[in-house]
Amino acid sequence: MSDIYAVWLRNDLRFHDNRAIHQALRAACETNGRVVLFFHLHPNFITTIDSHHDYFFQSVHHFQEKCQQLNLHLPIFFGDPHEAFSKLLASFNTLKAVFYQKDYTRFGKERDKEITSFLHNKGIATYGFSGSHIVEPDELTKADGTPYHVFTPYFRKWQQHLKPKTVSINLEELKNRYVCHDSHNIKDDTSYFKHHVLAHCHQQWTDIGEEKAIELLEQFIEERLTTYAELRDQPAQSGTSNLSPFIKTGALSPATIFHSVTAHIDTAGKGAETFIKELAWRDFYAMIYHVYPETDTQEYQLKYRDLPWQKDEDELWQRWITGTTGFPIVDAGMRQLNETGWMHNRLRMVTASFLTKDYLIDWRLGEAYFAKKLIDYDIASNVGGWQWAASVGTDAVPYFRVFNPTRQSERFDPKGLFIKQYVPELAQVPVKYIHHPATMPHATQQASTCLIGHDYPEPSVDHALQRKKTIAIFKEENLS
Repeated sequence: MSDIYAVWLRNDLRFHDNRAIHQALRAACETNGRVVLFFHLHPNFITTIDSHHDYFFQSVHHFQEKCQQLNLHLPIFFGDPHEAFSKLLASFNTLKAVFYQKDYTRFGKERDKEITSFLHNKGIATYGFSGSHIVEPDELTKADGTPYHVFTPYFRKWQQHLKPKTVSINLEELKNRYVCHDSHNIKDDTSYFKHHVLAHCHQQWTDIGEEKAIELLEQFIEERLTTYAELRDQPAQSGTSNLSPFIKTGALSPATIFHSVTAHIDTAGKGAETFIKELAWRDFYAMIYHVYPETDTQEYQLKYRDLPWQKDEDELWQRWITGTTGFPIVDAGMRQLNETGWMHNRLRMVTASFLTKDYLIDWRLGEAYFAKKLIDYDIASNVGGWQWAASVGTDAVPYFRVFNPTRQSERFDPKGLFIKQYVPELAQVPVKYIHHPATMPHATQQASTCLIGHDYPEPSVDHALQRKKTIAIFKEENLS
């Protein structure tokens, strides 16, 4: 019987630039062994299936079908780690080693520690590989070995750091080395996955999987990379890459994106440079979360861990999550999130600032809501972004800088095109009033078929007043 080298797929649902598959295949070739891919379905992730999990599970199914087209059976093992991996061992009794892409999240590190210990006790080797970031969270430190706390110096060193090359998988060789499904008594949980998980995934995703990811990357570089710096903050424009969901599922590796964009830096100029900086921000937040895992529930800045967040603002909370705050750009952003599972990055900042600074509602609640809804949810980036907006994180916006939602709207959606797309009750409102519809004369409201307080709500708070309150609260915390 040949030795078997198993690849534990997680957020790396791709063949190109998958180091775990690449190294497992290499080991199999060197020892005349066999390769098998598998996915572990953890019970923690199926308790509720919102858009975030809906997209991810359909991505798993899409990759499983892609494997099937290549005549590669991808088993899915369900259960707590010991239960699932016991099924793996029962199915492959000559298992030699397990290969996987490293996971730097708090949950991922704890799970991987548990599983590697379990496998080592069974005499099975484990190998973790990079691939989820361009520069891994544990690679960059200051000269004295301490972590960076500010993005700019981190970015300078990030730029100088040697970037990983991508690796290619020989699919024909993989097929030749793959475990024959019929020759093993594989008792996996694919049936359970289809009938108890996929059956609860109802949304229709058109942009899913590795092939689509590569297509959209090429399209972005060809059509929008040059103008990325100018258009990325305008939600009504198709100015962003729309690649983040593919990074989340691993259908596209960050290194592939980096090298593809870098190859066009001479022609795309500032657009390419700005985009690469955004990739570095993702690595920066991953590094912060890796070093300070407690920040997923606690403020990075110790002095702000006792801020008096509102605890009983159920009405305002409902207005925020349903997009009925009375501030059009905030409402449009939240409705985009609820309808599509994605939100434009500028609006992520605007809506987060509004919840924490105008409503004074705990950033943790907003972060948790985004975690359910965002199909590109990345815990490190999401926590980092929320703490940035709330002025409690690393390298965060100063507490006295409070986004004015009306000015943000006027600046980044000047004609109200995005607002009208997602807040249809404002579709007939003249541009003059689109950013502050409550100021419309009654006759204009009637002509626009938008009566304020009936068809669209009055502003739920006085922004100027709330800004003063927020600054005063933060100032008091700074002095205490």
